[in-house]
Amino acid sequence: MKKKLVILISGSGSNLQSFIDQCASGDLDAEIVCVISNKANAYGLERAQAAGIPTVTLSHNDFASREAYDSALAKQIEPYQPDLIVLAGFMRILTPAFVQQYLGRLINIHPSLLPKYPGLNTHQRAIDAGEKEAGATVHFVTEELDGGPIIAQASVPILEGDTAQTLAKRILVEEHKVFPLAVNWFLEGKLRFIEGKAIFNGEPLPPSGHAYP
Repeated sequence: MKKKLVILISGSGSNLQSFIDQCASGDLDAEIVCVISNKANAYGLERAQAAGIPTVTLSHNDFASREAYDSALAKQIEPYQPDLIVLAGFMRILTPAFVQQYLGRLINIHPSLLPKYPGLNTHQRAIDAGEKEAGATVHFVTEELDGGPIIAQASVPILEGDTAQTLAKRILVEEHKVFPLAVNWFLEGKLRFIEGKAIFNGEPLPPSGHAYP
């Protein structure tokens, strides 16, 4: 039986599309059982519907608190009993209770080489700081924002004349490769979250995770 993924999104869903494509090709031996968005106009919902994947819109504006929203989110997820919850551009800070409920089964991608530039506006911040490279980080989600153990990183050089937009486009290409790869490691049983660490084939990963490629 294929492993089950629930994917959470807020926007265009380009990373979601990479998962859809890899599931369809068989490169990822998994089934996306549901896509949930906190925004009704997220284009990623159309991507999922075009692929015949069930979708749910759960607007955070309909809830008085983060706790109430995350409780409702968990109730949407639970019937699917996913092996893994993938945060693919889900622009919400998750509450500790939600994180603890799914600890070790939550994976996110962040558009910087963590621990540098957690939070927002990562590309511009890297350019402004004079960095020579930028990239994306796949990590387990913990209660610390963008602070969970790193699984893998993909880097690209920052070129002369780069803008946040041009840099983002090049990084996104690498995101579409490294994110499904890391998820596949988890589904194959190679990757686990144990005692706050990312464990790959029985050994703790270094602080920067796997370098990709």
